[in-house]
Amino acid sequence: MNRPGAEPPAGRAGFDWRRLWPLAVLAAGLVAAKAAGLDAYLSFNQLQAHRGALLSWVAANGSLAVLVYCLLYVLVVAFSLPGGAVMTVAGGFLFGQWLGTGLVVVSATLGSVLVFLAARSALGDHLAARAGPWLGRMRAGFNENALSYMLFLRLIPIFPFFVVNLVPAFLGVRLATYTIGTVLGIMPGSFVFASFGAGIGALFDRGERLSLSAVLTPEILTALFGLGLLALLPVAYRKLRARRKGRARDPFA
Repeated sequence: MNRPGAEPPAGRAGFDWRRLWPLAVLAAGLVAAKAAGLDAYLSFNQLQAHRGALLSWVAANGSLAVLVYCLLYVLVVAFSLPGGAVMTVAGGFLFGQWLGTGLVVVSATLGSVLVFLAARSALGDHLAARAGPWLGRMRAGFNENALSYMLFLRLIPIFPFFVVNLVPAFLGVRLATYTIGTVLGIMPGSFVFASFGAGIGALFDRGERLSLSAVLTPEILTALFGLGLLALLPVAYRKLRARRKGRARDPFA
C-alpha cells in the first residue's frame, strides 16, 4: 500500500481528464454545426440550387475562394460532418478535376491529421499504457505493416472516414506514416469524385438528381477494391516469408 502523498507506481497514475480538451473541441464543433443546421447545406441539392452564385463567387475571388474552400473542407473533416463526398464533388465542379483533386487531398489530409493528433494526445498514450495482451498484439501487428494497412483503409470506400482518422491514433501509428498513407490512399477516390464534379454541369442542366451511386459505379468500386488489395500484397508477402522461415527451422511443423 502506498504511503500518503507518495507517487503512484509507474503506469498506474490516474487519467488526466484535461487531456481530453482537443477531442472535446472537435466534438463541440460537431454539435454546434448540427444544432445550426449547417450540415444540411452539404448536399447535392444545395450545390445544384446555388451553383450559379458559387461559380460567380469563385470566378470573382480567385485565391480567396481556394482558401475558403480548403478551410471549409478541413472543418468538415475535423468535425466529422457528413458531406465529405459532396465537398469533393464540389471541388471538381468549382475548380476543375486537377486543381479540385489537389485541394481535396491537401484539405482532407489536414483535417484528418487534426483528428489524429487530437485522439492521440487525448487517449493514445493512456490506451498504450493500459493495453492488455490482445490490444498490444494488435498494435504491434498493425504497426509492422502500418503503411499497407493505412492504404487499404483509405482506398476501400466502405470504411467511414472519421473511423479511419481515429483508429490509427489508438494503435500507435506514427504521424509520418499516417500522413503518407492518407495522402496516397485518398488520391484515387478524390480524383474520381472531382472528375465527376467537373462534369456535373450538364447533369444540372438536364435537371437530373445526383447521388453517390452515380459516382461509385460498380466499375469504380471494383478498381478501388483492387487497389486496396494491391496495398496488402506486402503484408501477404511478409507473412508468407515468415511461414517459410518457420518451416525451414522445423521441417516437421
